Amino acid sequence: MYRIIFILILLTVLYFLLRSAIREFKGRGASGRLPVDKDQMVQDPVCHVFVPRGTAVTEVIGGQTYCFCSRGCAATFQKRMTG
Repeated sequence: MYRIIFILILLTVLYFLLRSAIREFKGRGASGRLPVDKDQMVQDPVCHVFVPRGTAVTEVIGGQTYCFCSRGCAATFQKRMTG
């Protein structure tokens, strides 16, 4: 009886891990492309301020596009990423 419960728990955990991995994999293809909507609000990863995508400072760091409120935040983020 305990074996069945243990196997069911393992299968459930495996299901959620695979579902999460598939969602992340599907999301990577579109991560480098910016949506057409320039009024969409994006959050600066450094100071957490929301800015319109059309006026945001964009930088490609490590193959991924990030949006910042200013060049200073972009430089700070790049310093944190490189060590």
